[in-house]
Amino acid sequence: MKSGLEKYCYKRLEEEGFNFGYETQTFTVLDEFYYEGDYHSMTNGSGRLIDKTGKKVRGIKYTPDFILPDDQIIIETKGYIRSQHSFPLRFKLFLSYLSRNGMGDWGIYLLKNQKQVNEAIQLIKNERK
Repeated sequence: MKSGLEKYCYKRLEEEGFNFGYETQTFTVLDEFYYEGDYHSMTNGSGRLIDKTGKKVRGIKYTPDFILPDDQIIIETKGYIRSQHSFPLRFKLFLSYLSRNGMGDWGIYLLKNQKQVNEAIQLIKNERK
């Protein structure tokens, strides 16, 4: 696992007996495409421009940390997020993907610390009653 918070969440979900998977599904939130207009991009290091006109632009994929399929819940554990990190944009694209693909009613939990993990688990357990 990539962080201590992910390990903690995994352990707590196991302790509570949830059916869940860790990074079991990757979603393509933006398909690859070709840009046919003039497209020039600077290379790393040399500062030269490269003609990328008509070349493939890679899609954007998103893999949530935990999926609880029985409860229709997705849990994403993110501690500190650097200001220049791509996560906020990718997460918004993921939410848009869920809405467009019939999963807009799934519960989403974006957790930043152990206290929030515990609170989310309690909320999920309460929903089951």
